[in-house]
Amino acid sequence: MGLFDFIKKQFIDVIEWTESGDGTVAWRFPMADNEIQNGAVLTVRESQMAVFVNEGQVADVFGPGRHTLTTQTLPLLTNLKHWDKLFASPFKSDVYFFSTRQQLDQRWGTQQPVTIRDKDFGAVRLRAFGNYAWRVVDPTLFMKEISGTRDTYTVADLDGQLRGFLLQHISDAVAQSGVAFLDLAANQVEFAAQLKTATAPEFARIGLSLETVTLQNVSLPEELQKILDQKIGMGMIGQNMGQFMQYQTAQAIPKFAENAGQGSGLAGDAMGLGAGMVMGQTMAQAMQQGLQPPAPAAAPVAAPVVALKPDEIMATLEKLADLKAKGILTDEEFSAKKTELLKKLV
Repeated sequence: MGLFDFIKKQFIDVIEWTESGDGTVAWRFPMADNEIQNGAVLTVRESQMAVFVNEGQVADVFGPGRHTLTTQTLPLLTNLKHWDKLFASPFKSDVYFFSTRQQLDQRWGTQQPVTIRDKDFGAVRLRAFGNYAWRVVDPTLFMKEISGTRDTYTVADLDGQLRGFLLQHISDAVAQSGVAFLDLAANQVEFAAQLKTATAPEFARIGLSLETVTLQNVSLPEELQKILDQKIGMGMIGQNMGQFMQYQTAQAIPKFAENAGQGSGLAGDAMGLGAGMVMGQTMAQAMQQGLQPPAPAAAPVAAPVVALKPDEIMATLEKLADLKAKGILTDEEFSAKKTELLKKLV
């Protein structure tokens, strides 16, 4: 190297990293062709760590503080370069800074429903989403496994991999929590804690710490949600089918009054309402009997034949259609009853 090149070369006497924004996890100090002055000052701020690398080998690691760089403070680098203890010349080394503060509000969620075992339904396909936070705790391991010698490494570079860690452990978290799907909404903290416990080892394997996991929502696919809503509705009715039918009849009274005001026959409406109440009570009794254990066989009693007028039959059909629309009757039950009633019109 000529005298001009030696004069042109600059010696670095201050090494530091001032983060200009969010999202950077690792940053290499720009050395170019320059050398580090012996006795230079290394400033590592809170929420940072610095790593010296010599020809691809990790040497000394520095935590927060102000460090004067000498052979005494760089023991590993001194050993790698075979320096004498009195070595005082400028030297070359790569310096990497790592941000150790929490990377907050990282999002995770299921793109497709995940099938899990459930003690109530056997198996369900659920969707879930939330957020999580992590930080670098072992910069040496993180550099070896993930960031390497890149000039910068960002949170976005890791996003897909870390979300994958969380998603692959959802089933484990549900199983370990012992919480049924219907209770997950009321036990989101417990589910999130189990998901964190199941996933944390994956983060530790690459030098990270999974700090927090939150569950913001858990739901079923739309088609399964409709089935669940029907099941919940029937469960709420339970043994009170008679009261439910009376409530439905009471709700229908204003409609009959409205029809009467529009010129329809009030007497026919009244008969239709009466027939609907009779029909509702009959259905309630049938369902009540279906939920009870069978009684000992008794002597058959001839059921009285109830004659229905055409208006009453049509009104009853309207009530049945309304019950079918609300999910109380299935299509098969409605069709069977409709056929039975229409035969009486012939």
